[in-house]
Amino acid sequence: MAKQLQVTLKRSLIGRPESQKVTVQTLGLRKLHQSVLHQDNAAIRGMINKVSHLVEVVEVEA
Repeated sequence: MAKQLQVTLKRSLIGRPESQKVTVQTLGLRKLHQSVLHQDNAAIRGMINKVSHLVEVVEVEA
């Protein structure tokens, strides 16, 4: 089975650099404590790594 990643925005974007704000928007997150599911691949892992201090990630079996 393919793994999915549940990404939740845990910290505010206020005062963060524009590149981090864009990365969070690209992940599909708009509000605090909102969660989205993404396929586990290198591109998504790279985006999560860039904003790892703002999000919480849980691996989910699809």
